[in-house]
Amino acid sequence: MPDAPVIRSDDPASFPHSVLAERHPALIRKVRDATPYGPEQRRALDELLKNGIEGVLTPPADDDWWDTWNVRRYAGRSWFSLPFLAAESCFYRQLLRAVGYFGPGPWQGVDPFRPFKLAELDTPEAAAELSALGPLAQQPLPDQLKALLHGSLWGNRADLGFRIQTAEGSEDAASSQLVLDDTELLLSLLTDKATAPVGRTLCLVADNAGRELLPDLLLIDHLLTHGHFDRAVLHLKPYPYFVSDATTADTLDAVRHLVSAEADAGNRLYSALSDGRLILRAHPFSCAPLPYADMPPDLRDDFASADLTLMKGDLNYRRLVGDHLWPPTTPFTEVTSYFPGPVAALRTLKSDVITGLTPETENALVTAEGQSWRTSGTRALIQVKV
Repeated sequence: MPDAPVIRSDDPASFPHSVLAERHPALIRKVRDATPYGPEQRRALDELLKNGIEGVLTPPADDDWWDTWNVRRYAGRSWFSLPFLAAESCFYRQLLRAVGYFGPGPWQGVDPFRPFKLAELDTPEAAAELSALGPLAQQPLPDQLKALLHGSLWGNRADLGFRIQTAEGSEDAASSQLVLDDTELLLSLLTDKATAPVGRTLCLVADNAGRELLPDLLLIDHLLTHGHFDRAVLHLKPYPYFVSDATTADTLDAVRHLVSAEADAGNRLYSALSDGRLILRAHPFSCAPLPYADMPPDLRDDFASADLTLMKGDLNYRRLVGDHLWPPTTPFTEVTSYFPGPVAALRTLKSDVITGLTPETENALVTAEGQSWRTSGTRALIQVKV
């Protein structure tokens, strides 16, 4: 494997620096405006706003998260000097603490991002996507599956954190292209039951809630309904993590939204949850600032028991391959060789990390866009390791 530095935020011209210096302060202001927190919570948010730009990381003494994932070692360092993944994870942990999420107190368990997530379900775009299900049902089943797969992929552009820095309407659909496309290989893995005649299991590691989670659920429904898999395991966050990240509560909101929209998939998903064909997982490691290469044994066993794991979104991709500045031509199969089974990444590009490109593709992208293609959210990939 080539030597690849961990992505950090200390270069003022870098994308990670802009996240800490611009996106995080903007998010704190949005959280303040969205919920009528009391003076104590508002003061804590103001302190985090100032500390995140000018101060150093100061982990609280009474929070075991910092010890469990060995994050306390970064205490006393500038936020911008930390590995990017660690800096983001610590920021969101501190934000939840600031608003009293971990309690005790009246704000315990209140998701500060919930207003944004619920609003995503009621957008005209979400309604239009659901209205397309009727015509889609008239298409041949292979075409339906391919459309739902790509809907799940591109649904990742609904990421709320990304859109804080991206003006509404600035995405040019014509420039949205796959830089790497293993669609046909993935479709064959999704539909091949020959290797597991006694029953197949799909793992889908969710990324964002709201409008993105809907196509993920519709894809799961299709695969269960048409017998491609006998059960699906949906991995969620055990509590709010990055601003959009899906939790169990968000999943129930999405299923209820499908039911209220009179989408047949909503009732089927409700039944699948009830009878155990759709299983929810919320492992603590899902909120760890670590790559999946460091996953604990019980989570590794869960993935090993699946016939296929789908990793959704940019953050899961960063954790799957490691948040490093890999040479873009580094083989995806090599950096994911540790993973205990077939795994596929469905990801729109919103950070610097990338693997598996051909030299020709990389050169064409750099010639056309410099390095902005890595972070603009207008490019995507489907990658598979069998």
